[in-house]
Amino acid sequence: MKIGELAVQTGLSNSRIRYYERIGLLKAVERMPNGYRRYLEEAVVILNLIVMAQDAGFSLEEIQSLVPDDLSRWDHELLAQALSRKIAEIEVQQAQLAASKAKLLAITDGIANRPEGLSCADNSKRVLSLVPINTFEDR
Repeated sequence: MKIGELAVQTGLSNSRIRYYERIGLLKAVERMPNGYRRYLEEAVVILNLIVMAQDAGFSLEEIQSLVPDDLSRWDHELLAQALSRKIAEIEVQQAQLAASKAKLLAITDGIANRPEGLSCADNSKRVLSLVPINTFEDR
């Protein structure tokens, strides 16, 4: 299939498809005598996989290390380890986001419930002094 057909089937732009080909992620392509690209049917699967992996937080480099040249030869162990690592990374991010949200909610509550007679500036100082600066030790 030509690049336009592939773009329609995947919802990706022609330039994005060419980019994935240029960096070596998309190898299911042949050059016709007239110079046009002819994409194999598995290109749809590969491109959908790339998009799903990016949506899950994988970098292009990570995807490149996981996707085999031949889709029938997946390294099960490598894939399982990469998925487990990504899940662990997401869990850390979720914890960090939950802590950030809790801090912001505490600040919002403190600002919204300003003690009577306390200026906005003094209340801001009061509220911010109650919120711990570092939640995570690895910062």
